[in-house]
Amino acid sequence: MFKEFKQFVFRGNTVDLAVGIVVGTAFRDIVTALVKDILTPVIAAVVGEVPDFANLSFVINKSRFMYGDFINSGITFLLIFLALFFFVVRPMNVLVEHTKKTAPLTKKCTECLSEIPLEAKRCSFCGQKQ
Repeated sequence: MFKEFKQFVFRGNTVDLAVGIVVGTAFRDIVTALVKDILTPVIAAVVGEVPDFANLSFVINKSRFMYGDFINSGITFLLIFLALFFFVVRPMNVLVEHTKKTAPLTKKCTECLSEIPLEAKRCSFCGQKQ
């Protein structure tokens, strides 16, 4: 039973998932700090103060609906997505496009289909002349 559990834990996708969760948590903290400490003060500098809708509510049959918190959460959600887009997605797209424009450094061997340098005269894996 322990052997089976060990096999499950050390399977590649389980470890990858654990690493992804840890990195995602750290990244969430960075993005939250960016929104809270950089973008929100910029909005406050432009508008004059940070808008806070937390106290907005209405009452129906003695039930209080606090829709202001929902508006605050929606604004925070939007700011986080904007921060992710402009500080992560766009730079990564530019980087990927830049790497696509560079010439390839390798080619596939016609015999064994392994990657070999463009200048190679013979494949180092199968010896086929190129």
